[in-house]
Amino acid sequence: MKSNGDLRSAKIPLNSGTGSIPALGFGTLIPDPAETKTATTNALKVGFRHLDCAERYRNEREVGEALQAELAAKAIAREDVFITTKLWNTNHRPERVGPAFDASCARLGISYADLYLIHTPFAFQPGDNLDPRDQSGNIIYDRGITLLDTWRAMESLADGGKCRAIGLSDVTLENLVPIYEAARIKPAVVQVESHPYHPQTELLDFCKQKGIVFLAFAPLGHGIRPGPLEDPAVLAIAQQASLTPAQVLLAWAIQRGTAVLTTAKSLDRARENYNISKIPETAVDKINRIQTRTQLNSVIQTGVPGFIAKGG
Repeated sequence: MKSNGDLRSAKIPLNSGTGSIPALGFGTLIPDPAETKTATTNALKVGFRHLDCAERYRNEREVGEALQAELAAKAIAREDVFITTKLWNTNHRPERVGPAFDASCARLGISYADLYLIHTPFAFQPGDNLDPRDQSGNIIYDRGITLLDTWRAMESLADGGKCRAIGLSDVTLENLVPIYEAARIKPAVVQVESHPYHPQTELLDFCKQKGIVFLAFAPLGHGIRPGPLEDPAVLAIAQQASLTPAQVLLAWAIQRGTAVLTTAKSLDRARENYNISKIPETAVDKINRIQTRTQLNSVIQTGVPGFIAKGG
């Protein structure tokens, strides 16, 4: 990890593609389009330089509008902002990967993406319906395609240069290992749910061993109550360090060697989540010893995002 001691500016080198990824990033999973634009603008203004997007969030256009406004005002430069977006499940067939990527870039108003992820390892029935279901309400899967087929198309996309690095999201170690072993271009990033109640230590160890960036989403427990934000150990550390519980959890995530995504809808919350600082190693160890185990998002079992309302 490249850092001058300030977690806010820390970056983690990518093992493929070019450059490095900011350790602290902003997630754009915000249902309301107007809120998306405002929140993205706030995030950029307070200092976030990684925007994590996805076709499935249905708000790439609003994220792009906020980004383009800041670029036009010369408040930021494109090369200073790391942009991630994701291939949705209905576009796993190799012939759909390139067009899906181009469509995401067009909505975001960018000529290249720094990182493109396969959103989940599950292939859905191809088409424009992002949530294809049968008459009984069950997801219609595409059984004629494998994850490796899709990965090969991702590699071809990376060869073209408009996508600077590729990776996977919402995967288990069992999903990841075969892709890693077969890949011509190794995954640069793996994005998964991770927080003290779901630390995914085995997956993190594998990623560290292979030089894959482990990118944690829901680091604050996605607002679930009770959750990591109310954990007695976290509350005690926050009081001792004069930090908020959210700042403690974000610092813990980065100091254990992961990159992290946080979402804030208000300017004050964006400032809080950005203005983090290191916690003592004894505090990191104390959080590591938390025994509670809770996985919040069921997406890795079905490919259906647990944090997006059905039909959303």
